[in-house]
Amino acid sequence: MWFRIDNRLVHGQVIESWLPYTGARHLVVANDELAADSLRQQIISLAVPQRIQIHFVTLAALPKTLTDCGEQCLVLFATCQDARRAADNGISMSILNMGNLHYGPEKQQLLPHVALSAQDREDLRCLCSKLVQLDFRCVPDDKPRGINVQLF
Repeated sequence: MWFRIDNRLVHGQVIESWLPYTGARHLVVANDELAADSLRQQIISLAVPQRIQIHFVTLAALPKTLTDCGEQCLVLFATCQDARRAADNGISMSILNMGNLHYGPEKQQLLPHVALSAQDREDLRCLCSKLVQLDFRCVPDDKPRGINVQLF
């Protein structure tokens, strides 16, 4: 099971790189907003290979979905807050891939693909306290980067 934060959710890097790398048979998008938007779900589903089952679920429904799907899942979160909520609700993550968090107001650019707000840092500190290992990379072939001192 692989967990990733990427504010773009389903896109080319996920489909072409992360799905093959993880061997996932299920792509689980844990996002309350998208779980309520059937039109966006239909559009996104068109890009996902037919051999992959895609699930759009609320954060509250994530534990049951993961139980039903088994271990061969790639789980996508849009924000650090969503990943923290999942962990607070009992989802066990040994590794959390930090794929992409766009720059915005009151965010500090940590890496070319990751900009963090004060809230993001707090959420990631909380996840680290739960022994979640942070893995900063866009695609599997990138050199993995661990926790950066700028986080704290």
